[in-house]
Amino acid sequence: MITEILSYPFLVRALLVGLFVSVSASLLGVSLVLRRFSMIGDGLSHVGFGALGISAMLALQPMIITIPVVVISAFILLHLSERKGGGDSSIALISSSALALGVIAVSTAGVNTDLNAFLFGSILSVSRTDGVVAAVISAVTLFSYLVFYHQIYATTFDPAFARATGINTGRYTALLSLLTALVIVVGMRILGSLLISSLIIFPAAVAMKIEKTYLSVSVVAAIEAVAAFVAGFLASYAFSLPTGASIVTVHMVFFIAASAFRQIRIAIKANESI
Repeated sequence: MITEILSYPFLVRALLVGLFVSVSASLLGVSLVLRRFSMIGDGLSHVGFGALGISAMLALQPMIITIPVVVISAFILLHLSERKGGGDSSIALISSSALALGVIAVSTAGVNTDLNAFLFGSILSVSRTDGVVAAVISAVTLFSYLVFYHQIYATTFDPAFARATGINTGRYTALLSLLTALVIVVGMRILGSLLISSLIIFPAAVAMKIEKTYLSVSVVAAIEAVAAFVAGFLASYAFSLPTGASIVTVHMVFFIAASAFRQIRIAIKANESI
């Protein structure tokens, strides 16, 4: 089956893009979840859908409108999330409004526009440009985490202390926002606007059930993201299932298994202490 998949160029492109996006989203997701900014992924995916709908209505290239709109929205949503009170409700209002505008725009664009491809993704829509963009984003994300690891670590856990030590937390928060926005835009091509946020939340949630330190959580999250994508991708091909839904289902299975593993480990430690 793997040999058959590798014989189709469009499936190879989808596989590579998915791997790049999965690794990038998992690393970004650890910081976002720890800073309680995980709702941003969901909000940006809805904004991205609205931008895609408008670009379809205006018969423009999707990336021309989607990338700048989602990047600007990332900075706005992150600013709202840092506010005490009203942040979550503001994000919910913006995301639901963008989703509604996207549905109207897609409907206005005509019957040639596939709404399901925007909502749930489509492997056939992955182009060579998507592959190049995904590779660049993944490389930049990995480079950022390697070079600015200590700054991102400090900004994630204690922004006030980081500022006191001279770290420009706003700069690294902006970098996090930019990378998240780009990952959302590219990942929507495979998982769609309704499922892409799962790539950000699930790997971090699974890793936190298994490991405790920031570095080990990041490594486990990246491994889990790759494993879940490959398993979901192969399952969707073998059983003719929706790719995005298959990948998210595998993430869900991994999360349940990690939760069970944590409970077993806690029970073993409790018995040893008796």
